[in-house]
This record gives sequence, structure tokens and C-alpha cells, in this order.
Amino acid sequence: MGDQRSLPVPDGLAGERLDTAIARMFGLSRARAAEIIGAGDVLVDGQDAAKSDRVFAGAWLDISLPPPPSAPTTQPQAVPGLGIIYEDADIVVVDKPTGIAVHPAVGWTGPTVVEGLLASGVRLTTSGAAERQGVVHRLDANTTGTMVLAKSEAAYGALKRAFKERTVDKGYHALVQGRPDPLRGTVDAPIDRHPSGDGRFAVVAGGRPSVTHYDTIEAFRAASLLDITLETGRTHQIRVHMAALRHPCVGDRLYGADPRLAERLGVTRQWLHAVRLGFTHPTEGRPMEFTSPYPEDLAAAVEALRET
Repeated sequence: MGDQRSLPVPDGLAGERLDTAIARMFGLSRARAAEIIGAGDVLVDGQDAAKSDRVFAGAWLDISLPPPPSAPTTQPQAVPGLGIIYEDADIVVVDKPTGIAVHPAVGWTGPTVVEGLLASGVRLTTSGAAERQGVVHRLDANTTGTMVLAKSEAAYGALKRAFKERTVDKGYHALVQGRPDPLRGTVDAPIDRHPSGDGRFAVVAGGRPSVTHYDTIEAFRAASLLDITLETGRTHQIRVHMAALRHPCVGDRLYGADPRLAERLGVTRQWLHAVRLGFTHPTEGRPMEFTSPYPEDLAAAVEALRET
């Protein structure tokens, strides 16, 4: 049975659509809020309402929220292609292949970095949620490259602070459509969930501060290879900021990339690679930097551009 709630619409949501108001009040996506409304599980002042109806402050909502999904479980699972670049008693640095998530999550049924390390005999710290133990930062499932995870409690705390204080050098290469103008620049634009509630993120007024620096390495006719560094680490940050410049990552259909160019270059995912990672060792205090070469599919796309 769902969680029954009765409460008024707060002043700050006056004039919003009903689905938007419910999404913000209960931490749901707008699409999920619309499903609940469509199922007849929402009354406004005792009356049925449509998702597009505007609400006013103080209107009384009666809503039946569905039970939360079951928490994902973590089980050792071999992950082909997951390479260990470096390991000691405190940290493990991996080269993440495409097509795997960092940790188990609701809705994800494929392999994960955490499960792959467990299958390899690597024991991560017990800090964090059960399915995220050892995880101090993430890469999208189809983004490849360098990642660090914590094996000790001390390393977990120190690395989390380092990422929060922005003392970690996160370097990426991205192949984007067209040629940015200027060839070197900074995107300083806040990011939040896309208003559509479809899983995308977008540049949104009032979103979380997000800063991306880029520099063109090579410019081709149809695309440009960029070196990118991040001051912040928002979900999909590079993909969102490049799309906002009208230069989405090649192959990134979620953010408007031209599928014809990706097909011509043999790219089946967003061309985005975490090429380097630099940080201070969390317990020994020495500087460390790790790099990752391009996977075969990304390297082949760049070579195809050079040849033409």
C-alpha cells in the first residue's frame, strides 16, 4: 500500500503545474509525478485534477505515494575489460570500460565497477551506502577512463574531502560536433534536472553552480577534439555544457548529437573519456597522477577524422 499524505501546497510553488509541484514536494521526477496523478492517486481540495492544472498556495493535496523501490544489492561479478592501474592498502585506481555503471542502482541490471572489484578480490571500505562502498566519484556508464576508489576508511574520508574542496585534477578528452568559438574557453552555467523529468540534465537558472574549462586539441571539418577540466562534478556536466554550446559530444543522442556523424565514425556512445586523474595520496600525502589511453572505438573515430 502506498504512503498516504495530506498537506497544503507551500507558498513557493503557487502557480506551478500540479506535476511540477508534486515532483518538488516529494523529490520525484516530473514524469513519475505525472504517472501518480494519471493513476488517480492525487486529489486537490478533494477533487480530481490533471497534471497540467496550476496549483495555488494552501490548496490541500491528498496523495498516495508508491512504496520506494527495493534497494539494489551488491554481488561479486566479473567485469571484462575492467583494468586495475594502481592498488595499495588505501586506494585502487581503475580504467573503466564502457557499458558498466560505477555501482548498483535502481533500474540498472548490468555489471558495475564495485562488483567487478569484489570479484577480483579487492575489498573496498565499508563507508557509504552498502551498494556504494568505496565510491568517491563517478563516471557515466558509457564514459570510460580513470577512476579512484577507497579501500580504507581514512582514504574514503580524505578523498571525499578532496573532491568536495576541488583539489582533484579531473581531465577529460571529448570529441564534439563542429568547432567551438572561441577554441578555448570556460562554461560557467548552473545545472539541474531537465524540466521534462526524462532523466536528462540541463542548464537551468537556479541550478547547482557548474564550471567547465575546455581547450581545443585538434579541429577537423566535422568535429573537434577537446581537452576538458572540471571545477565541479555535476551529473552529465560535460555533456550538458557542450550541448549548451551547441557542440554536443559525438554520439551523445541524449543531448542532441547528430546520429549520422556518429554512424560515419563508428561511434555507438558519447565520445567522452576520463584521460587523467591527479590527486594527493589520501594517507601518504604524495602527489599521484594516472592516465588512460583511448579505447579502440574512440581512437578509431579520431583516426577516421584525421584521414579525411
